[in-house]
Amino acid sequence: MSDVVFLPGDGIGPEIGEAARRLLDELGDVEITEHLVGGASIDEHGTALTDDVLDACKGADAVLLCAVGGPKWDTTDPEAPRPEQGLLGLRKGMGLFANLRPVRPSDALLDASPLRRERIEGTDLLVVRELTGGIYFGESGRDGDTAHDDCAYSVTEIERIAQVAFEAAPGRKGHVTSVDKANVLETSRLWRETVTKLAADHPDVELDHLLVDNAAMQLVSRPADFDVIVTENLFGDILSDEAAMLTGSLGMLPSASLGEGGVPGLFEPVHGSAPDIAGTGKANPLATFLSVAMMLRHGLGRDDDADRVDVAVDRALQKGLRTPDLEGGADTREVGTTEMTDAVIGAL
Repeated sequence: MSDVVFLPGDGIGPEIGEAARRLLDELGDVEITEHLVGGASIDEHGTALTDDVLDACKGADAVLLCAVGGPKWDTTDPEAPRPEQGLLGLRKGMGLFANLRPVRPSDALLDASPLRRERIEGTDLLVVRELTGGIYFGESGRDGDTAHDDCAYSVTEIERIAQVAFEAAPGRKGHVTSVDKANVLETSRLWRETVTKLAADHPDVELDHLLVDNAAMQLVSRPADFDVIVTENLFGDILSDEAAMLTGSLGMLPSASLGEGGVPGLFEPVHGSAPDIAGTGKANPLATFLSVAMMLRHGLGRDDDADRVDVAVDRALQKGLRTPDLEGGADTREVGTTEMTDAVIGAL
């Protein structure tokens, strides 16, 4: 029996979380403990992440988070708690430094992408993003009408995230693309030097480098040519959301945040809390289901069950079922969260 901490969070989080619990109940051998995080935790405890919840996450086999945030907690007061601090605190407190975001558009959704079918066919890429360094965790401040956010990276931080990318590549197409801004930023020059040196230890992997602005362009002009993309925190945050739209919707993209030394992983859909549709029953649960598959594969060692979930999601889409965020056609039918969940569970 595996211990999973479940963090439904805010907005549509509780709805897609309930769908995920139904899926996990069907798969079995999982004990789920639910806790508050994000805005829900701010309302209850005055902070987006309590020490007790962080300790519970550290002691689990895996953590499944659904979504955090919403306009209710938006603020420009630097002293006020913000929902996203819960997510950042989990990543930092659990020692999670690598975020993995696979992007593989389902054949059934090729026409839902904003790009032409022929441009995205064959796309199967993995974005490996560094999570605990860079500008998001640097010193910041304001002095009158001037503000600053500092970006720093060490060789050790770069080496360990690059190692994740190099280890992932041989089981795929054997190609790593490192993304930086080495023509301008000193941190990016260190990044490129470090990744290039580490590549010598992986002769079976082909390495190339792209500047981040060029990478953003290439992602939409030739996405199928990419295999593993490794990059720093800020660039990875932006590029992974761009890559998500290749699938037709942010509602289709899962993610895993992993650390070293057997620490539990954090698994979550990439989409936000979508407060505009919270409570309407229209939320797409598929990214959460695919995050469950990543949890089964990378966190619980249940590869066969992970494959079952992946296949079940594809089968539901092949039947023509679409939540409102997915573009439909004459041979598709719009469904809500519950009916899509029923279809996936029925296809296991």
